[in-house]
Amino acid sequence: MTAKKISVVGGMENDGEGGEISPFANAVREIDRNAPYKRIATEEAWSIPEIPQAQLDYLHSSCPPDDASLRMAAMFAGMPQIQEDLCDIGDRRIARMDALGIDRQLLLLTAPGVQVLERSVGVGLAQLANDRLAEACTKYPDRFSGLLAFAPQDVAASVKEIDRGMNKLGLAGAVVNSHTKGRYLDEPQFWPILEALEANDAALYIHPTSPPTSWVKPYDERAFTGALAGFTHEVWMHTMGLIFSGAFDRFPKLRLVIGHMGEALPLLLYRFDWMQSNADGRAGLRGGQPAVKLKHKVSHYFHNNIWITTSGVAWEPAIKFCQQVMGPERVLYAMDYPYQVSAEEVASYDALDIPPEHKKMLMQTNAETVFRIR
Repeated sequence: MTAKKISVVGGMENDGEGGEISPFANAVREIDRNAPYKRIATEEAWSIPEIPQAQLDYLHSSCPPDDASLRMAAMFAGMPQIQEDLCDIGDRRIARMDALGIDRQLLLLTAPGVQVLERSVGVGLAQLANDRLAEACTKYPDRFSGLLAFAPQDVAASVKEIDRGMNKLGLAGAVVNSHTKGRYLDEPQFWPILEALEANDAALYIHPTSPPTSWVKPYDERAFTGALAGFTHEVWMHTMGLIFSGAFDRFPKLRLVIGHMGEALPLLLYRFDWMQSNADGRAGLRGGQPAVKLKHKVSHYFHNNIWITTSGVAWEPAIKFCQQVMGPERVLYAMDYPYQVSAEEVASYDALDIPPEHKKMLMQTNAETVFRIR
């Protein structure tokens, strides 16, 4: 049986066998080669060959963990073209950026990264990845910026790596591929990581991975584990967990970025504020922790601590809605390279019916502000 060949490039076209085109597909347009802004894409994936190899070695070891994210990693490891695209952070990637009109990519270590590995292996590979990322950013200073990776399974090493990545390597923030073997950064043992991020003025990008093994089964049974549902719900859990843990009250300058149009969270701000008492001030949560009473409504944190990117959602109504409810300064452009690549999507941003100053914020200056890109 031959698998369907579906191109990563080209947007919402059919699968080559006569399937219908989505009514939301972007119109075919020319990219504006003289746009009055730079296009800074802020959720662009990359990797190093040692990481998928370590993931496969762990999965095929004598005692592999029951980890849905590790199984996802093995799936992607078996896709040669994706791996080639991920591991190239040189001239070939830049040529594709040029073809698409992308001036700069913000590089994020792709999911699940080092977080599915054993502690010592994950720590070492995070350091190796950050070294190579810094080399690429130095070699191509006008084309690449990067977010440091860390291994939350070793909190002390994570704190050191955040400091090293920001102050020695000159990286632009940090990325976490969401949960680490089912554990989230809202749990108190991880708070030294949040403290280090705030102290180093490092924005944290939460990138999705598969839901934890403890709740992935119904997703797997319906093929919803990835971008159709599981990724969104998993980042929803992490983001809301951080809010209700009081993390942003404890670390008020902590900056958080989430992709895919904020994983639909901005759509529900009204309801979150209305239903806040369901979780706010309740004792016994997170394994028996004392009650946490938030200082503000949930929406406050979306207006003060959280930014979103448009990765994978080049859709004008959603972009305009999020700019309206969060503020135009809190929405950043992203493509989601190499998983979702489309010239039509890039051109659609040029045609957005929004004020020119808001378009420049979306495409360029918000990214420069949030990730301290100069």
